[in-house]
Amino acid sequence: MSTTSYPKLTDGIARQVGQLRKNIPDTMKGFSAMAQGATADGALDEKMKELVAMGIAIALRCDGCIGFHTKSLIRLGATRQEFEEMLGVAIYMGGGPSLMYAAQALDAWDQFGALHR
Repeated sequence: MSTTSYPKLTDGIARQVGQLRKNIPDTMKGFSAMAQGATADGALDEKMKELVAMGIAIALRCDGCIGFHTKSLIRLGATRQEFEEMLGVAIYMGGGPSLMYAAQALDAWDQFGALHR
């Protein structure tokens, strides 16, 4: 188990993002519009797109991204089995470093899952 508290990490980042929304509103509006367009249901639904994003978060070793995408996947009703199978693909594609972050992602799943029980 990692020492990272993903709920605390994402809360802290969200506060700072709020500051960025105030200080650089045009940039943040553009980012939000891109996120909404990218995650909108299409040939792939939002949950599938979040699974893809989570795999990328693991490959790029982004703790904050792991937290936010895990939180979204739980909100969207992803199962632990779906989450673990995605972790398997991320490990396959990224090798040892992705294995380390996949283990951390599983911690994030357990932490956010405990909040929704």
